[in-house]
Amino acid sequence: MPRRQMRVTGAAQAPLRAALRALRTELDVPDAFPPAVLAEAEAAAKDPRLPGRDATDLPFLTIDPPGSTDLDQAMHLTRRVGGGYRVHYAIADVAAFVTPGGAIDTEAHRRVQTLYFPDGRIPLHPAVISEGAASLLPDRTVPALLWRVDLDADGRRVATDVHRALVRSRARLDYEGVQRQLDTGTAEEPLTLLREIGTLRERLETERGGISLNVPEQEIVEQEGTYALEYRAPRPADGWNAQISLLTGMAAADLMTAAGTGVLRTLPTAPDGAVARLRRSARALGVEWPHHVSYATLVRTLDPSDTRHAAFLQDCTTLLRGAGYTVFTDGDIPDPAVHAAVADEYTHCTAPLRRLVDRYAGELCVAAVAGEEPPEWVRAALPALPQRMAEGSRRAGGVERGCVDIVEAALLKDRVGEIFDAYVVDVHDRDPAVGTVHLDDPAVVARVEGGTEPLPLGERLRVRLTQADPGRAKALFAPA
Repeated sequence: MPRRQMRVTGAAQAPLRAALRALRTELDVPDAFPPAVLAEAEAAAKDPRLPGRDATDLPFLTIDPPGSTDLDQAMHLTRRVGGGYRVHYAIADVAAFVTPGGAIDTEAHRRVQTLYFPDGRIPLHPAVISEGAASLLPDRTVPALLWRVDLDADGRRVATDVHRALVRSRARLDYEGVQRQLDTGTAEEPLTLLREIGTLRERLETERGGISLNVPEQEIVEQEGTYALEYRAPRPADGWNAQISLLTGMAAADLMTAAGTGVLRTLPTAPDGAVARLRRSARALGVEWPHHVSYATLVRTLDPSDTRHAAFLQDCTTLLRGAGYTVFTDGDIPDPAVHAAVADEYTHCTAPLRRLVDRYAGELCVAAVAGEEPPEWVRAALPALPQRMAEGSRRAGGVERGCVDIVEAALLKDRVGEIFDAYVVDVHDRDPAVGTVHLDDPAVVARVEGGTEPLPLGERLRVRLTQADPGRAKALFAPA
């Protein structure tokens, strides 16, 4: 999926950077890699474990945010003779560079996943690997886990294979450029196939009751020598690209469950009370939700550029809470084993440069296809993975929330007392005078409190900024 790219420039950097340093300390964010890790990474980058197969004849391409260098995935899409499609999906082979139990491996288990800050990222692996030797950068031959997933004419999966191979990407594209080519009719295959296959997979997602939320995101962007916050709604190309990753994650889950050992990404079905709460929210926001229409069907009718719909989509994310990882061994498949939003069995396996668990899922799938037992180092690590990933996810969530709070406060610190136009997107159940507002400009989402009347959910509201101090007090508003 697209990753939030946050950059900060301009004269106000100093207090902002001080607040970000404090956030790193507060969340116990890892610092620079130890010398032993860097030395091992340098050696591994020069002498990786290379596979015997060569797939460099396939003209892969990558789609990532501009400037990204830690490229986990590359794809090549073709039509099958006789109908249907073939998806080749190359995933960076981190295990070709990381020795189990070595310095890099130990440090990766401490870090768990890459963390993104406005002033830089804290990578899971040293840059010589994650942004160099293992990254699927264009015009370089690198080791990869090469997935081949065959689809029928309706986009349904009919065959899956994964093995190690050398691959070579030919082009590095970004989401905006891909969308522009598709919109203007200048795209050629395989980009046109991305839209074709992505649309078919979205249709199948609808059939099985899966849900992809197109929630507008806050983005911190450079703007005329300083920084700003903007809202960005996902592009169609973002969703089509995500469908290829989802397809691979579902195929991987099937391979592991058939083999009897694996790690799944699971999400329990939302309780009836949570859906009932969303229905009340829809009524308050003026979102029409007939009783005969399911939640999954409704979500697909919403337009994230409509402020009421955007607010409701943000509220829908509450149903995604509770996701985790479930390990199983020796055929003891968990029940249920599905991810409620995917509406199928699913796992994370397509981002091993940035997420620890994906390296293990990839190894399990390669072993399953080969008809072999998983490596002992994989089996030994499985029991502790769910807890380790949960801890890493909590820290990553804290980083993202903390960074946005700090940048919001930095943008507004000289405007305390000013009045802003906003939209009420959430009202607390216990205290209806407290809630959350979306500002029109800048793109700030913040708490509002201090009034005496219930907040008008789904309505416009003029609010006064009462506090904003990066590192000490996040932005807070009161009804004007």
